[in-house]
Amino acid sequence: QREFTQKKTFTTWINSVLAKHTPPSVISDLYIDIQQGHLLLDLLEVLSGQHLPREKGFNTFQCRSNIENALTFLKSRSLKLINIHVADIIEGKPSIVLGLIWTIIFHFHIEELARTLACTYNQPSLDCSSAVDSSPKASLSAKKSAKIKERWKISATKALLLWAKEQCSLHGSINVTDFKSSWRSGLPFLAIIQTLRPGLVDLEKAKSRSNKENLKEAFRIAELELNIPRLLEPEDVDIMNPDEKSIMTYVAQFLQYSRSLRESEGDMQEKVREAMSWLAAQEKKLAKLLIDTENETYYQKYKEMMSFMEAFNQEKKPFLPVLLSKRSEAELSESHQQMREEWDKLISQINEWKAKLDQMLPSPLDGIEAWLQEVEHLQAEDLPDLQDPFKAMFVFREVIVIFKGLMNCFDSHLDTLQSFKNEDEKNMPLVLPEKLEEMKRRLFSNICFTNSNTFLEYHYGLCSAIANEVMLKLNIWDMKYGTKESVESLLENW
Repeated sequence: QREFTQKKTFTTWINSVLAKHTPPSVISDLYIDIQQGHLLLDLLEVLSGQHLPREKGFNTFQCRSNIENALTFLKSRSLKLINIHVADIIEGKPSIVLGLIWTIIFHFHIEELARTLACTYNQPSLDCSSAVDSSPKASLSAKKSAKIKERWKISATKALLLWAKEQCSLHGSINVTDFKSSWRSGLPFLAIIQTLRPGLVDLEKAKSRSNKENLKEAFRIAELELNIPRLLEPEDVDIMNPDEKSIMTYVAQFLQYSRSLRESEGDMQEKVREAMSWLAAQEKKLAKLLIDTENETYYQKYKEMMSFMEAFNQEKKPFLPVLLSKRSEAELSESHQQMREEWDKLISQINEWKAKLDQMLPSPLDGIEAWLQEVEHLQAEDLPDLQDPFKAMFVFREVIVIFKGLMNCFDSHLDTLQSFKNEDEKNMPLVLPEKLEEMKRRLFSNICFTNSNTFLEYHYGLCSAIANEVMLKLNIWDMKYGTKESVESLLENW
């Protein structure tokens, strides 16, 4: 299933790139068409903008020469081609071909796009510094360069995930923690579309639809309105363990679209001025509201907040593209930086207001709200890095203990919330019904003890198994085995 999905996704992505080649070319069967080497060179020429040497014929010698030229070019860019040999590509071995294409996609598509986010998210980029020292002393050896690229590969994945998280966080409780099951509901795709092109998606309506319906709608809108090639089908994502590489390839296209939204500097400055004016008005409106409601009941305070937030969320839509522009600090004008600071300040004030209101909930709802937030915070935390199974194993164990401790209160909180009598001695409502419904929805939808705990237990077991296997291998290999590099290569390959 994974191999089938990757082949389909990678083929569609390659064809979207080959359409820009002169003359355009197309792949029908990835494993067969790549064997001649011509389409592989076409792909690399479009991605790199360079003209690459090639043999014009199609005999065995010429095909081998073309593939060798392609691999030589990739190695010249310090890309690791572990176990990727010319003979395997000529034979069309699926695992080797898919591995090669993924290396190309990650380097030319995902890394290049994520590089623009590196400064924003403080990831170790290769070109994030403001100045480059070109002295001989500063030049890196090939080995050191490869190590930096390996570290950047991890950061590129994380930067893309952080970007996706940020787009989704603007729309309530839609959260992504990985490039796998987090996307199964289809809501993250729709949330990103809504951020990039406000008004194309009805997220509230989407929350009541099935996963397949949401995925189908997201892929349709992305293709028709954003001109993003349809690399995936609903059945590729709505499964227990969807393919990470295919989802990353598709999500990166949305980041690519967001890059293309950049406007001319003049238009941008005008929009910045408009956004600054709107932010100042919102800040004054919020300050006045806090003063006006200071002596009101909790019920009235929350009602006013709901009214303010409804208007705020509606009015912010035209300003989202400029407010969320992901240019690095070095690229931002002074006014743009000031606008970003004002936006962060306003969001901070709103969150602080919401937090104070949650603390004012009548007992016992205040305790349930605090418990909900603690569980949600735990669920939203990034999973440990599986590349270090020993460290991850201990972190998972701690999280499982904390999570189980919190979930001991689940039944009592559920009973309390369901039996809560929402009226005071004068038969007036204590809490807005919308707030109660929101808490119930979070209790039922966001906190599923069995699923979350099983998920954690699974990863803990996975880390334990990997750690044991690594130790076993190291014990077997605890003998002189050629050079250090050959042993490292053997371990990495395993």
